[in-house]
Amino acid sequence: MKIFLIALYSVFCVSSLMAQNYTISGYVRDASSNEELIGASVVIKGKQMGVITNKYGFYSITLAKGNVELEISYLGFKTIVKKLILDKDINLNVKLEADSYTTQEVVVSAQKTDENVRSKELSIVKMPIERIKELPVIFGETDILKSIQLLPGVQSGGEGSAGFYVRGGGPDQNLILLDEAVVYNASHLMGFMSVFNSDAVSDIKLTKGGMPAEYGGRLSSVLDISMRNGNSNSYHAQGGIGLISSRLTLEGPIVKEKSSFLISGRRTYADMLLKPFAKEGSKMEGFGYYFYDLNLKAGYRFSDKDRLYLSGYFGRDVFDITRTRNELKLSIPWGNATASLRWNHLFSDKFFSNITLVFSDYDFTFNGKQKDFEFNLYSGLRDYNLKGDYNYLRWVRHDIKFGFNVTNHTFTPTTVSAQIGDNEYDSGKILKQYANEYAFYLGDNFDVTEKLSIYGGIRWTYFHQLGPFSRYVKNELGENTDTIDYKSGEEIVNYNYWEPRVSVRYIINSKSSIKASVTQNYQYVHLANVASASLPTDLWVSSSTIVKPQSAIQYAIGYFRNFLDNSFETSVEVYYKSMDHMLAYKDGAQPNDDGNDNPDNNFTFGKGQSYGLELFINKKIGKFTGWIGYTWSKTDRQFDDINNGAWFPAKYDRRHDLSVLATYQLNKRWSFSAVFVYATGDAMTMPVSRYFIDGRLVTEYGPRNSFRMPAYHRMDLSITLKAKETKRFKSYWNLSIYNLYNRSNPYFIYFQEEGNIYEGNLKITPYQVSLFPILPSISWNFEF
Repeated sequence: MKIFLIALYSVFCVSSLMAQNYTISGYVRDASSNEELIGASVVIKGKQMGVITNKYGFYSITLAKGNVELEISYLGFKTIVKKLILDKDINLNVKLEADSYTTQEVVVSAQKTDENVRSKELSIVKMPIERIKELPVIFGETDILKSIQLLPGVQSGGEGSAGFYVRGGGPDQNLILLDEAVVYNASHLMGFMSVFNSDAVSDIKLTKGGMPAEYGGRLSSVLDISMRNGNSNSYHAQGGIGLISSRLTLEGPIVKEKSSFLISGRRTYADMLLKPFAKEGSKMEGFGYYFYDLNLKAGYRFSDKDRLYLSGYFGRDVFDITRTRNELKLSIPWGNATASLRWNHLFSDKFFSNITLVFSDYDFTFNGKQKDFEFNLYSGLRDYNLKGDYNYLRWVRHDIKFGFNVTNHTFTPTTVSAQIGDNEYDSGKILKQYANEYAFYLGDNFDVTEKLSIYGGIRWTYFHQLGPFSRYVKNELGENTDTIDYKSGEEIVNYNYWEPRVSVRYIINSKSSIKASVTQNYQYVHLANVASASLPTDLWVSSSTIVKPQSAIQYAIGYFRNFLDNSFETSVEVYYKSMDHMLAYKDGAQPNDDGNDNPDNNFTFGKGQSYGLELFINKKIGKFTGWIGYTWSKTDRQFDDINNGAWFPAKYDRRHDLSVLATYQLNKRWSFSAVFVYATGDAMTMPVSRYFIDGRLVTEYGPRNSFRMPAYHRMDLSITLKAKETKRFKSYWNLSIYNLYNRSNPYFIYFQEEGNIYEGNLKITPYQVSLFPILPSISWNFEF
């Protein structure tokens, strides 16, 4: 660690003092809406040197005195070239105009760039929202999380699921951010749809490896989603009507060219569609389910030096059953709420800062009543967060970032209460967990030469669990033997770690480069689940005296090459990841076994490893676009109390994972998209024999996850027809067909006994349950 810090310090001390340097800085915006463009490319023409705009559209580049040609580009926008005489610092704000389609030439993309080769980032993918909207969808609803599942190294959580697994990690090892706020449960409809409304989103970036120092708290990935700021030039509306849901977005200026607002809402009407089938006496009697979400954002530009943004999200799933004939009433709501207040300040043209206050909340509630019996259950997690991020660009070849992050966590484990008539059942006092998490980071992107770039970063984290808290001490039989009570604010346990991050990029020539990275991560919050898929009932818990922080080290190396004048981008990446202190429920334990107990007394702990190879071919230029992504991987787990301590395949250990996406723009009105996916079947544990002991039937299972379900594969198709545009109104129809050839993919397998053992004809037969057959859907989308 000392050697690393000395090396990092020496990197900071290198500067280009021999030449007289000046700085060009400013913001890149969309000319039509005045919204800042995230990730726009600002390049010195003729040189392999440039920068990209940050989350707020700001860029700064320092160069030697002289004549320069600055090329500014962004996918889907016209490229601008500015010729400048650099003999002083220059403030240059740029507005880019969207590419327009003409009858003579239809091109689905913008500038041919060598970003794939030149970028310093490894294992990081940016997904344009317009490209996501072209993909085939289920239920007529564009889904961001399902789109990233098509990338190499990312696996889906199952048929139709919005959950995802990155390079062998679990669902809790993905840090999902919406305008800096953590989203703890990112799915609606029991995991089949994501909580992100694509109409409210401007930028999506997935980090699978080579995680820079500004990110932390998770082992596997970061999905960083930015909301749109809203149009500060004029008022607009857009939305869509689908088979099970509709959405509407309103935006416009509060003060023209200075401030803007955006309101975006979405709701399903499955409950309304089910009403005719939920009549009294039917199997669906009293059944109702719907979800809704709301995105809000407002921003004010005081000047180019100061800006303020306020954004929020609120979403709920509501499942209920009401049956008057047997006096049954169930209500099960769950969902997220987030809020972010951000202040951008420009100290100088070389020093950018962002201070953020964040609120994040997730809760699950179950309320049930039948006659005189009442049952209630609640669990949740709430965060308050203050963070500061600073970007210092003092030297020509250095891009220095540093900052801090302070988070207060409040964990509410499963809390149960019940009442029968006048008799109340109390599962014990509510054992909330309180904790604070601190992080400080420093990182530098150092361009050693035009070809060689080195990133060095360090992150220091400190975590402590605080009282009030009661620790129930157990003996080997699981019986309570003692209780340790901690006072409010009393420290129970603390952990602190250094997390080094290093990555290197070397440009071989104008068409190819090599990149490598090593990252160390620690995770202090954990998700405990019984089911293989992430569900609303899953329990978030804190690190404690029993639960140690999870840790991981990932090594990655990749070769990147472009072909045919940068029309085709290709990459090959190899990675290895080791993980420690992973948690799982002990065999036979249940999440609700927490009355007068601590949830972590039911956990067991182990380790994991994952390694693999990822291939990616991406075509972004021309009428015909798309990509091919392939992953070969192996993921294993080891727990002393599971599978007799032997290593076993993880549930989503898939040897082969293939995604093929193709989009064809026939003309300015018609476009076609198709997706094909193939994946090795999920691992599962199967019974191998059944026999009687003392008149009792005993089932013996084979080794953990030693059996494979049949392979998963399907094809989806999408057709988009744009209506004739007017000056004020645009609309298009989208027809999607999910599972085009009606493949019966396995969702789970269960076993049914047939016959009688006493008669010698007992037969145990496995049955496969499949969810979705061929599913057509249609939606109408509009904008004015």
